[in-house]
Amino acid sequence: MTAKPIADAPTIDDSLGYALLAHARAAIHHALTGESLSVPEDPRLDTPGATFVTLTQNHQLRGCIGSLEAYRPLREDVRANALAAAFEDPRFPPLSRHEWPSITLEVSLLSPPEPLTFTDETALIAQLRPHQDGLILAAGPYRATFLPQVWKQLPDPEAFLAALKQKAGLDPFRPVPGLKAWRYSVTAWHEPAQPNGASPKGAPQ
Repeated sequence: MTAKPIADAPTIDDSLGYALLAHARAAIHHALTGESLSVPEDPRLDTPGATFVTLTQNHQLRGCIGSLEAYRPLREDVRANALAAAFEDPRFPPLSRHEWPSITLEVSLLSPPEPLTFTDETALIAQLRPHQDGLILAAGPYRATFLPQVWKQLPDPEAFLAALKQKAGLDPFRPVPGLKAWRYSVTAWHEPAQPNGASPKGAPQ
């Protein structure tokens, strides 16, 4: 993976977060009901960006899918990831219409991934910044990521790395030959959100 700087990267603020949340919700709503919701138009949505969309139900994860690199307009990326999180996350059955009123959305906007250089996994662990870094691991065909939000459940860097290795299908307790790692940060917004009020909540994590 090569980090690619985004030309004319959009200004990140809460109005962008509100627009991303609105487009994510509209995509799922239309898929479930056939109804179209009005969404704010923002020229920043035409710029390339990488997003993750997370669905929760009663504070429990209900789906999470996203992009690690910016390769399509934000509008397309967030809508596609919203649909994938709702209907294609292999950990959950497809979202049903009766569940929809109880679903809360979160959208995370990712920075370009930064490659990490390390001689062994102890050195990798020493570079991790809890509650700030998202982490991508790759070794051969195996690859996985944790968003920075996962630090809430796994605040210890060693446990964080072990769990991510396991998610990728790697042995969590043994060194992995050829392991590569990248870190990134996110700005996250979650519902409920209002376009001109104190929310949406958006802060670098």
